[in-house]
Amino acid sequence: MKSFKKYIAEFLGTLFLVFFACGIACVTKAGEGNDGLFTIVVALGFDLTLIACIYTIGNISGSHVNPAVSLAMLIDGRMSFVEFIGYVVAQFLGAIAGAALLLVFVPQTPLGTNGYDAIGVFPAILIEIALTCLFVYTVMCTTAQKNFPGAGIVNGLVLALVHILGIPFTGTSVNPARTFGPALMKAFQGDTAAISQYWVFLVAPLVGAALAALLYRLLHRCTCEKK
Repeated sequence: MKSFKKYIAEFLGTLFLVFFACGIACVTKAGEGNDGLFTIVVALGFDLTLIACIYTIGNISGSHVNPAVSLAMLIDGRMSFVEFIGYVVAQFLGAIAGAALLLVFVPQTPLGTNGYDAIGVFPAILIEIALTCLFVYTVMCTTAQKNFPGAGIVNGLVLALVHILGIPFTGTSVNPARTFGPALMKAFQGDTAAISQYWVFLVAPLVGAALAALLYRLLHRCTCEKK
């Protein structure tokens, strides 16, 4: 029952992330003539939604709401493989549900899809790896501290940070589930551009997460062992 509650929490958290954060990207008018303001508004949307998730479902599942975060936790030994699979399935289902809701309300928008047309495939891979590595590394460091009530704020702000840099290039994914939901819904509409480029936003964030986990183990686990 405890694990089932975790999966439900991850499903709901990812649903909220896609519906609210991607929804803000769909409905905001800040980008009309001011791309910088649009970027800030969308980045804050992801920031605030993640903070809300952390302080609501965080005590149930840890509020990963991101397969990249779950992969890093698996590599670091903080969750079992079976639990990891359960988290990832719940996250993808939540993202699909969130995108399906967006499709009802804003069907003529991109639904918050990601793409690499602005910079090309290889630069997109590199920037998604870098952005995910920074974000996941921060999550691993803050969540390792048992008495750090501000972890949710810090993680939300870092998510906003990576979005501010990444939105002009790829739209910023750093989350394979969050990208898959909108891409799948656009494919149902007959627009397969996002789903055809999805592999980048699956592979690059997972590589970035693995690097973050290895970096954390090198810098923090080794230090603890020496002490």
